[in-house]
Amino acid sequence: MILLFAIVVGLAATFVRAKINHQSLRLRKLSWEWLVFVAVIPQILVFQIPAISRLIPESLVPFIQIISMLGLLVFVARNFLVPGFWALGFGLLSNFLVIFMNGGWMPVSPQTLFRLAPSKPESIWEIGTRLGYSKDYIMAVEDTKLVWFSDVLTLPQCFPYKFAFSVGDILISIGTLILLWSLSNKNGDKK
Repeated sequence: MILLFAIVVGLAATFVRAKINHQSLRLRKLSWEWLVFVAVIPQILVFQIPAISRLIPESLVPFIQIISMLGLLVFVARNFLVPGFWALGFGLLSNFLVIFMNGGWMPVSPQTLFRLAPSKPESIWEIGTRLGYSKDYIMAVEDTKLVWFSDVLTLPQCFPYKFAFSVGDILISIGTLILLWSLSNKNGDKK
């Protein structure tokens, strides 16, 4: 969700900047852009389409997640000098490490879930289970490796939409904002 917000804000800002500067948007040539589609399609199938998610054995999900993320890391490494890709890379690496170290799942604690849904008792979040069809796996904080890189962050209660996110998600969003902002640079400068 935080990435979607970054995309919307980044696109709006770069369109306004391009309009003010009378520039058209320009994206640098990326290497191996096909790898993004190859890596993201399995994630969409496994985590976004419940009819397909139900058919995939839960024991395969961690392998699909890790291989998919490795593909994205290779793509980012090939394009590391493009504006924003350094932040994208460190964010992806952060998420990859916590997922890899925790058996192919992004850990989320019952305490974090309780902050998202305070009207529900904390006891409904059963440790050792997958959270719906998501990449998240409910784990006790003390059993989570690299806990501060997992989905431990939430928005303040005043925000109407609730979700958990990680430090890696913030870095990925920052990288996305930088990349989108760079599309409206004057004459290809690197500001």
